[in-house]
Amino acid sequence: MKIGIVCYPTYGGSGVVATELGKGLAQKGYEIHFISYSQPFRLDNVFNENLFYHDVSISDYPLFEHSPYTLILASKLVDVVLHHQLDLLHVHYAIPHATAAHLAQQILLTKGIFIPFITTLHGTDITLVGKEEIFEPIVSFAINNSNGVTAVSEALKQETYRYFNVSKDIAVIPNFIDLSRFSHKPKSHFKKAIAPENERIVIHISNFRPLKRVDNVIKVFAQIIEKIPAKLLMVGDGPERNNAEKLARDLCLTDHIRFLGKQDAVEEILSVSDLFLMPSETESFGLAALEAMACQVPVVSSNAGGLPEVNLNGITGFTVEVENTTEMAQKSIYILEDENRLATFKANALTQAQRFDIQTILPQYEQFYKQILENGKSI
Repeated sequence: MKIGIVCYPTYGGSGVVATELGKGLAQKGYEIHFISYSQPFRLDNVFNENLFYHDVSISDYPLFEHSPYTLILASKLVDVVLHHQLDLLHVHYAIPHATAAHLAQQILLTKGIFIPFITTLHGTDITLVGKEEIFEPIVSFAINNSNGVTAVSEALKQETYRYFNVSKDIAVIPNFIDLSRFSHKPKSHFKKAIAPENERIVIHISNFRPLKRVDNVIKVFAQIIEKIPAKLLMVGDGPERNNAEKLARDLCLTDHIRFLGKQDAVEEILSVSDLFLMPSETESFGLAALEAMACQVPVVSSNAGGLPEVNLNGITGFTVEVENTTEMAQKSIYILEDENRLATFKANALTQAQRFDIQTILPQYEQFYKQILENGKSI
């Protein structure tokens, strides 16, 4: 099977999942063609004879103030399908990828070629961007005209039905991780360097966008450190980083917090951590939380979106109401203050993460692809 995968190439969860999905499929013998405006970052230094990348070149036209990316992408999809005889397109993120795929499909029909496409909904395409009233008609149209639709959580599926005029069936196929990569690593020397007095290590990883509520990470940590000696690792970068650093200075916490910026080997940093904080305003799934759990790090998170489907309240950590930093701190202290209790939460986190191993989830996508191809235009 030859599959075209369209995704954003950046550090966001949708790009990570799309890239890891393609890599996993390529290892199983599928021919995978990534189509994006730059190479997905998780394809760096990866070679597989079944993996191909096609650049969507964005040119400047005097007529346009902004290049019409949707149209350029649609044209590129037509080109790749024609010259590589693809069987299926799988687009990640509704805006604008599903619209471009539908347009490409209609163009190819005029040439006597039918190419089905699947749309995977990841989160902010529905919960943030998609909720803007001006986008509702195009998002609903693109989803309804997809030949198959998946969502990464039951919560996201229900939110799609709630906010859009969608009649299409949506299959829930959760996000996944590669447990051969995300696992606890022996990094005692690294842990000693960060916490020389054997302090607990708390961690947060995100793209530091406003909806991640990075300020609340600092506020929760300020309450934790009043009761338990601890260090905080802030991994990632984005628009809220300066505000978070300022808040840390205002609360006199700079000696206890390290801002590490973007890191590729996050599994090594997670391996020295005792607790993951995720106070997000919205999360369709919570991939970063799952990666932490795979490294045996319990999670204290908000109860937004799909997080309760991943982080089991009272078992792998706790979920609390968005903005309730006091309860989040209390739950964090409860986990961290007792060695045996912490060990139990860590073991439970790993057990839950194992349910989302790529080797378990990948066959669900394979079966979905086969259904689409067997049933022709839609399921």
